[in-house]
Amino acid sequence: MDNHHPLRPLLAPRSVVLLTGPEGQRTPQADRMLLQLKAQPFEGELTVLDVGRSGTLAELARARADLAVLALPPGELCAGLELAGRIGCRSVLIPGSGLDAALARQLRELAARAGLHLLGPNSSGLQNPRLGLNASSLGPLAPAGGLAVLSQSGALLAALLEGASANGIGFSSVVAIGPYPAVDLAECLMYLASDPHTHSIVVHLEGLEAARPFMSALRLAAHAKPVLVLKTGRRQDGQRAAQTHSGVLAGRDEVFDAALRRAGAVRVNASAELFAAAKCLGALGRSGRPVERGLALVSNGGGPAVLAADWAERVGLRVTALHDLAAEGSAESYREAVRALQQRADTDAVLALHAPLPVSPATDCAQALLALRPELEKPLLVCWMGEGASAEARTQLGAAGIPSFRSPEAAVGALAHVAAYHRNQHLLQQVPAPLSPLPPPDLAGARLLIDTVLAQRRHLLSEMESKALLAAFRIPVTGTLQARSAHEAMMIAAQLGYPVALKLDSHSGVHKSDVDGVLLNLPDALAVRDGFERLLRQVQQAAPGLRDIGVTVQPMAATRHARELHIGLIHEPPFGPVIVFGAGGTMVELIDDCAMELPPLNRFLARQLIERARVAATLGPWRGAPAIQMEALEALLMRVSEMACELPQLREMDINPVLADDQGLVAVDARIVLATEAQAPLQPTYRHLAIRPFPAQLAQGLPLRDGRLCQLRAVQPDDAERLQALVAGLSPESRYNRFAATLTELPPRLLARFTLIDYEREMALLALHREGPEAPEQIAGVARYTTHPDGRSAEFSLLVADGFAGQGLGSRLMEALFAVAREQGLERLDGLVLKHNQAMLKLVRALGFSVEPCEDEPDFRMVRKRL
Repeated sequence: MDNHHPLRPLLAPRSVVLLTGPEGQRTPQADRMLLQLKAQPFEGELTVLDVGRSGTLAELARARADLAVLALPPGELCAGLELAGRIGCRSVLIPGSGLDAALARQLRELAARAGLHLLGPNSSGLQNPRLGLNASSLGPLAPAGGLAVLSQSGALLAALLEGASANGIGFSSVVAIGPYPAVDLAECLMYLASDPHTHSIVVHLEGLEAARPFMSALRLAAHAKPVLVLKTGRRQDGQRAAQTHSGVLAGRDEVFDAALRRAGAVRVNASAELFAAAKCLGALGRSGRPVERGLALVSNGGGPAVLAADWAERVGLRVTALHDLAAEGSAESYREAVRALQQRADTDAVLALHAPLPVSPATDCAQALLALRPELEKPLLVCWMGEGASAEARTQLGAAGIPSFRSPEAAVGALAHVAAYHRNQHLLQQVPAPLSPLPPPDLAGARLLIDTVLAQRRHLLSEMESKALLAAFRIPVTGTLQARSAHEAMMIAAQLGYPVALKLDSHSGVHKSDVDGVLLNLPDALAVRDGFERLLRQVQQAAPGLRDIGVTVQPMAATRHARELHIGLIHEPPFGPVIVFGAGGTMVELIDDCAMELPPLNRFLARQLIERARVAATLGPWRGAPAIQMEALEALLMRVSEMACELPQLREMDINPVLADDQGLVAVDARIVLATEAQAPLQPTYRHLAIRPFPAQLAQGLPLRDGRLCQLRAVQPDDAERLQALVAGLSPESRYNRFAATLTELPPRLLARFTLIDYEREMALLALHREGPEAPEQIAGVARYTTHPDGRSAEFSLLVADGFAGQGLGSRLMEALFAVAREQGLERLDGLVLKHNQAMLKLVRALGFSVEPCEDEPDFRMVRKRL
């Protein structure tokens, strides 16, 4: 099946024109590009065009091609790009390096006006080995295969390709993006997600300008096929200015890890492990059986097995069994040991290790495992150490689809990436709404509080304001009242009940504990009176320049069995808000226990976040204390997620300590920092989030003409089976009218594409119906759009089950889709309808679409509607 993505002419062109100067006057870059293009047979048509030759535009237009490669001096690039547009090319590659941002912007604008997809202008080029296309400066054409590679660095990409040849890896696409790109990583990922020739994807990136489109594309690609990411530049230069513990604890690299987990991708930390992980993921990643942490080992010697076990502990795998066959390990003993270990309930995968010993022939032992392969139910990896016969055995095993490695560390590390892939796929499936199923917060009160603070030109909330904001989201807090004198402090303490705490209240941003600004467990009025004056003296001595000093009174929270936790929020460009969780207390930065997750959260994601923190080990029964109320902690994290979604002005937040025990939890202290009005919108649009929440607000009832009622909502990842059932239940005619093919079911990549969407670039609205109260939900119809690269128009599609035809459902679905598209700022919807599909043509005309012939597809009609 071909890929009809808009980038197909760029990344898999059927015709290429090289725009250059006359022979003898070409740049060295043009000569090298021409040499690379002609070094191997290209399946399409290759034309070399002298941009300076005379001739009419009609003559030049004969060179029309999918891809124009501009091998021209910098001063001629703009003219060359305009020429490519005039002669009808569909995409452009500008190879080279060193072009500045201003020229790059000018070229991007010219390409956009001409409707051209532009790779470059600082790109090392692209390769498509299947087509025999090498339009790059990356070296010889890579071997063909199923791995695609995208990189922001041409130099690193060239090195990776050279290393891949030694690993026997083949490629479907190789693309070097470069700085100041027009077509970026996100757009290339979208293409590869639907490319039938790509089975796995490797992405190298150095940085991101916009997280939302990248995350959207990465989530779609990772849902369709394994994606590995190599990120360079792990630390941001300079010290981050932070006013909360959360901001100090969380760094850019940890946030990037959290984003990758949520996208379903896997991060590798070094180029040396990249292709080992890719090889293992390609063989095991899309298998039906997930790999978690249980690993069984079989070896013909203790040393390799111990080395593998040590490495497994280091990368987070658990060795469930270690079967030492001793030095005389025979082929038969290998076969029986692997067969037995496969039966263990606690084992997810088996690693067979072989040392090159004379009494244990490498080839015979490998043949025994090859014969066993048809009956294997769980993944098998092998490590045949050494060269000679061992290298031959590795080749045979790898050719049969059994991942084979030279060292125990490489084998175990690759399996750890497979385990991470399966864990992250569970996170990818979670698409929570901005508001959880918990009782709704007081959004109006929270926004009024923020507006009041910003109107006073402040960005740091007082403790009382911070706790009031938490209380608006139903987060339990200790009561906090401000005292203007020692006498007031005594009166407040008497009402709250002893013992109490006195705390510094200041808008200066200083932490209370840093200036001796906390007094705890004051038992009576005398202690409060004396403590009030003592606290002011301590603060003035510790911070003589501090002016706005106030005091608050709080009741002491019970702490006998409570665990001190820290829950926070940071704003980390380009990913936006990030939720932080770990151990709390006064030594929070010293303990450095920091797990992170991107909002929005649901209960599953909240539990996963808790389990990643080191403090999780203390939350069950621990040292005589009963387990904490885990449901309350999960609910608190979901409340913080609601705040992150609904309050885009939040920049940093600390809730520390949170005291948690078997009775529940309470926030003892809180510190919140806002952005200024210029930095953040005053109302939530969810554009500040890297992952857009599920649009629960779209749900509504759709009554049909015959009295049946459907429920409208956006598609979810778990709708895949329902969508497959809808397609299977269609008549052959209805199926062909929708898909222009005779398929009887949707292939997995299309199911992934249709059900895992970002609700911004794509939208799919389902009409769901139940035949009876106990009957399962079925999809009666679905309407969707996918935004075009211009961001102003989109392609739509509509499908209604045969049993619901003629009930007005198609019109209702399309009207709902129009409303969503207008809200997203789209100006036009386009679509292709088979010319024989008269029912659909009648419907779109009634909805106000124009209907025109389609030049490229004569069997179709192009339909368009202005919104």
